[in-house]
Amino acid sequence: MPLSPEQARAELDRLWSRGTAFLGCEFAIMGGAMSWVSERHLVSAISNAGGFGVIACGAMTPDLLAKEIAGTQALTSKPFGVNLITMHPQLLDLVAVCTEAKVGHIVLAGGVPNGATIKAVKDGGAKLIAFTPALSLGKRLVRSGADALVIEGSEAGGHIGPVSLTVLAQEILPHIRDVPIFVAGGLGRGEAILAYLEMGASGAQLGTRFAASKESIAHPNFKKAFVRANARDAIPSVQLDEMFPVIPVRGLVNEGTKRFLRHQAETAAKFHAGALDKEAAQLAIEHFWAGALRRAVIEGDVETGSVMAGQSVGMVTAEQTTAEIIAELVAQATAALIARSGG
Repeated sequence: MPLSPEQARAELDRLWSRGTAFLGCEFAIMGGAMSWVSERHLVSAISNAGGFGVIACGAMTPDLLAKEIAGTQALTSKPFGVNLITMHPQLLDLVAVCTEAKVGHIVLAGGVPNGATIKAVKDGGAKLIAFTPALSLGKRLVRSGADALVIEGSEAGGHIGPVSLTVLAQEILPHIRDVPIFVAGGLGRGEAILAYLEMGASGAQLGTRFAASKESIAHPNFKKAFVRANARDAIPSVQLDEMFPVIPVRGLVNEGTKRFLRHQAETAAKFHAGALDKEAAQLAIEHFWAGALRRAVIEGDVETGSVMAGQSVGMVTAEQTTAEIIAELVAQATAALIARSGG
């Protein structure tokens, strides 16, 4: 018998009930933490629309983070989280800022959190969310105290791992049931979120679609680049010489990505000719993109800046409000449930 719209919505609510209960929101849709983008305006908008916004702390100092949290709290009374990079030199101070501000959820990213950081988060009363790129590490993080996990596929924008979400979900979801798991990477439609919920996920994390939303402070040029782009335009940075590793970052192809290839080739040639030592050559390659994300997001330089975007960028067809994006995702998931029931 076909499901009614109300029954389909009730079924969706059941499927992600573990995620909504954990996050304390209506829809188990987290905002990905994107540097320069995931600040008070976008984070509060996502939370106010029933999702779960997450501040991207990035390289902020403790004082700056405290101001960003207070600014977000002034714009929403709903729950939101803070994403901290484990390599930050003041990590424990940042955790203390979150504790002082009574932030309910802390996301630790960019590396495996150490015992002292995990203890500080837990002692402060926050729930700890961690990223895992593999089943074995996921199990270890749960044993160490992680309250939830995010598995992010290589389809995502920004810094990425080598494995797709499709594979990670099959590897991890059937085997870790102790904590809620949120899926991320390449998600742009509700039907896809529904499929992962039915595999055992508790919710989803989206970044690219929210980056181009009306509440995002990203420059109009940045948003227009998203609307124009196709999935195939979002590619990882390329490493030319195995002697000089390049951390893979997915973004839109532009003049900057082409220059980076030339810069790598020229730098490697100087090293092999003896004009640069290995350390200087590696630093020259690593520093190429310094400030490039800010140039793209804030200043609108989408030609030489770093336009980080996931492969779901092809599903960004217009600048929508966060509420419209979330409502569309929910409508797509419920329509899929109705269609499958014969409706």
